[in-house]
Amino acid sequence: MAHLRFLTAGESHGKALIGILEGVPSGFTITAKDIDSELRRRQGGYGRGGRMRIESDHAEILSGVRHGKTIGSPIAILVENKDWVNWTETMSTEQRALGRLSKNEKGTVITRPRPGHADLAGALKYDHRDVRNVLERSSARETAMRVALGAVAKQILSGFDIIVGSYVTRIGTVNGQRSQFNVHSSENKLIQVFKKAEQSPVRCPDTAASKKMVNLIDRAIQQGNSLGGLFQVFVTGVPAGIGSHVHWDRKLDSRLAQAVMSIPALKGVEIGLGFEMGTKTGSAVMDEIFYKARGKGQSAGFYRKTNNAGGIEGGMSNGMPIVLSAVMKPIPTLRKPLMSVDIKTKRSFKAAYERSDTCAVPAAAVVAEAVVALVIADACLEKFGGDSKKEVLRNYTSYNSYISNF
Repeated sequence: MAHLRFLTAGESHGKALIGILEGVPSGFTITAKDIDSELRRRQGGYGRGGRMRIESDHAEILSGVRHGKTIGSPIAILVENKDWVNWTETMSTEQRALGRLSKNEKGTVITRPRPGHADLAGALKYDHRDVRNVLERSSARETAMRVALGAVAKQILSGFDIIVGSYVTRIGTVNGQRSQFNVHSSENKLIQVFKKAEQSPVRCPDTAASKKMVNLIDRAIQQGNSLGGLFQVFVTGVPAGIGSHVHWDRKLDSRLAQAVMSIPALKGVEIGLGFEMGTKTGSAVMDEIFYKARGKGQSAGFYRKTNNAGGIEGGMSNGMPIVLSAVMKPIPTLRKPLMSVDIKTKRSFKAAYERSDTCAVPAAAVVAEAVVALVIADACLEKFGGDSKKEVLRNYTSYNSYISNF
């Protein structure tokens, strides 16, 4: 059973998004300000659409926190959709609003599914003749709540001195300089790269590549097209032994892969050197193990000089930074719509256009940070379990002492 469980609810143009996070021990500091900071990061990034100019996300903590500290009960968070005022009839929960939809342009039934979206499959699965019933929930708007819940997870991880960050490595055909995204980078180097990326409009630490990415996005906007790309997420400070090898659903890499792949438009994930390992020999990709004896003012411990495994071996963290990469497909909602079939008339038409972004890779990386933080926090509470922050950190300190004397 997971130690951290969360649920989200809400539609893209509904009244609000709601999230419930269960399993957070008491004593951790959580403020709406911390959550709002992460929500702003998600809304940023060059290439975002008009929705981001409407929304200015703010988290309202409804329960589970008192006077800035978690109290051990489920944490409930609400994020209002400011665009709701323009969709009150269209997205009303009341049956009587159905008769008024003909007076509202936004109330028109959508029968033209968009290629690349959940529209058609969802309509078939749930027997919907109005595709809006699918696209509202399958929208990436839901990820705002996952970022809010991930912000709570980050606060938990800060108690373990664990940091989660990300940066964009590619948009479209423009690659960042690979030396800056080396999986072998030290924890300090990864944090430095992350801080540099935070200053870029596309969250890419390579200044020259960042400018080219912006230009490429501008061309896509002019063409009514969209762009995808790649990003990396890293986690520093994770001790060895988080996760487990004993069952498929306890393996840390499988849990991370599932979480990252659950983000809309993501089509692939790799850990460490990933797919490149398939082109090399075993001796070239295995991370050799070394031991550092205790020195004056220094602790002893096992370590590796390389990190091809991305910090995970046998489903468990090995003490190296966890590094994973993911690819986001181009957003399928296009200003120049692709062809589709009307589910009512069965005639060919251009697919419906719903306001969207040109490129959301920088935002997707922030969402990936959030889901990775939730998985790592869950795994840490699984390992160092307790009902209060003091108890959890006491177990964490004891385990670290055990490892250093192994």
